[in-house]
Amino acid sequence: MLMKNLLAAAALAATAFASPLEKRQNSTTGRKLKWFGINESGAEFGETNFTGVYGKEYTWYDLSTVDQFITQGVNVFRLNFLMERVTPGSLTGAFDPLYLGNLTAQVNYITGKGAYAMVQPHNYGRFLGNIITDTAAFKTWWQNVAAVYKDNDLVVFDTNNEYHDMDQTLVFNLNQAAIDGIRAAGATKQYITPEGNSWTGAWTWVSSGNAASLVALKDPQDKLIYQMHQYLDTDGSGTHEECVSATIFAERLQAATQWLKDNKKQGVIGEFAAGANAQCITALQGGLKYLDDNSDVWWGAIWWAAGPWWGPYMYSMEPPSGPAWTGVLPQIKSYFLS
Repeated sequence: MLMKNLLAAAALAATAFASPLEKRQNSTTGRKLKWFGINESGAEFGETNFTGVYGKEYTWYDLSTVDQFITQGVNVFRLNFLMERVTPGSLTGAFDPLYLGNLTAQVNYITGKGAYAMVQPHNYGRFLGNIITDTAAFKTWWQNVAAVYKDNDLVVFDTNNEYHDMDQTLVFNLNQAAIDGIRAAGATKQYITPEGNSWTGAWTWVSSGNAASLVALKDPQDKLIYQMHQYLDTDGSGTHEECVSATIFAERLQAATQWLKDNKKQGVIGEFAAGANAQCITALQGGLKYLDDNSDVWWGAIWWAAGPWWGPYMYSMEPPSGPAWTGVLPQIKSYFLS
């Protein structure tokens, strides 16, 4: 969709927040898990060119497919984008009005439908290719961004996508800085999903040191939902169609589940996917049942991925012909919905 049209959509949706609490309650009615989500991916494309060219190196998301997902029961959209395109050149710099405007249009449209919009910088703890070490500037970035959405309680803030190969204390400090910045902006009603080091994997949550470190994160609003990712292939990278076994999803969730229970925390699987084949379908169903069986600590799961440029990508859930839209969604949606 053209940027000017998305900006118009933002204006039209701006009046949709009269009763977000009521919408949130309606959006969870009849659900086994609170959140059934989809990653919208494409606005972070072209990462080697941080500025990027709209329509050539990156794209925004088709609002008509948002409607299709909602009719299937999806109630959370994780919106992937780049920090460098929101504030070009500096964490503390001015907003790019078009890029931020398009993000806001997406947020407004989704939340205007009563679903959650997860604002998610797809940056791996980096800015302009370098590990972020300036926690004060990171706090400022988040305070500035959260101020834009502070009055919309259907927004969820994801501190950063998949920190990796970083000092564990730094990962803790960046997460805490994001939390502090978001709350300082006056965004007090929204959930925040801190992510961990080591690609925030559920299966390595304890062994990586995330469990011992991030348990100490503090939120004055007590609205933290720890975000973990889990793929089912051999190395957990999400780069293969094949799954290790028909039980691998549930198995890879067990240690993280126990940590959530032991520490009275809440979690969400922010990325998961597997190939559209019989063994993977069984593994997906088993893992989703496991999440449902432990819904006292798990909020749900968010599929990777959808977006207009994914084409025949093995995990694409983009309507109408993505392999996961046709081959996986019909087999798993009942595990989210009553």
